[in-house]
Amino acid sequence: MMNEREAYLIRNRFRMNEKPSEEDIFLYTEAMDYMIYELKDPQAMLELGGYYYGNKYFDLALKYYEMAAEYKLPYAYEGLGYIWYYGRTGKRDFEKAFRYYSRAKEAGITEAAVKVADMYKNGYYVEQDHEKYKEIIEELYPKVRKARTLGEPVPEVFTRLAMIRKEEGKIDQAVRLLLEAKGFQAQRLKNNAFFGDINIMKWLIDDLYEMIEFDAEDFDLFDCMWLLRGPAVIRFRHEGMSYVIRSTEENGELSIRWQKEIYPDRDAFYAKAMLGKQRLMSLYDELYQFSC
Repeated sequence: MMNEREAYLIRNRFRMNEKPSEEDIFLYTEAMDYMIYELKDPQAMLELGGYYYGNKYFDLALKYYEMAAEYKLPYAYEGLGYIWYYGRTGKRDFEKAFRYYSRAKEAGITEAAVKVADMYKNGYYVEQDHEKYKEIIEELYPKVRKARTLGEPVPEVFTRLAMIRKEEGKIDQAVRLLLEAKGFQAQRLKNNAFFGDINIMKWLIDDLYEMIEFDAEDFDLFDCMWLLRGPAVIRFRHEGMSYVIRSTEENGELSIRWQKEIYPDRDAFYAKAMLGKQRLMSLYDELYQFSC
């Protein structure tokens, strides 16, 4: 029979475990369920919801986010906003998304404010209002420009502001914002291969190289996202060894070959590619001499 001390010890060990086994995951979820159902810990509800969201078990994420929201936790509101905005459980509901994002925004969560802005931009549930969108993003910029932690939504704000500057014809400013966002996002991905962050980097790179010419003499692992949209052969070195990434197209379908593995798209490659026992993304600043 588990007790409170054991539950928290298991949770803390799991947080430090970069490659949990199935048994580790089982023990973690058992410990979290104990904290939720026996100790009534709302932070555990929120954490387990986040764990399931990050691993794409969205029905379970919804369940635990809703439990945490009963305790009025702002980050639970944000999580529910993402679930309904993107239709993670099979159905989009922009009314619910706007309601939850707005509650989180009112509590000071910048990421939620970004999504409220997006809803004004796209006319989701609310009337489309591009000026309102720009107003929110402009207000958020000074709040995040001196961010000190990777959890702060610097790329989310900078990439949107970059597109606003592009609309204004200020291409140099737009490029500078995207490059700053790229550096920040690279650090995030070095630490965690969360699928949402991979998407942000992918869209950022696509936007960047639609504004400037790709420099085949000076690029890195994340710039390769631009090349891997189509057939490519990319070479690089790590610790004196040479490596090759190949993307090929057959019958309109692109695939990426890395060592003995084949990935169906950029998302899968960046999420799963390993070099030895480490994620390739975690080594990005140790890779050099890229060529194509």
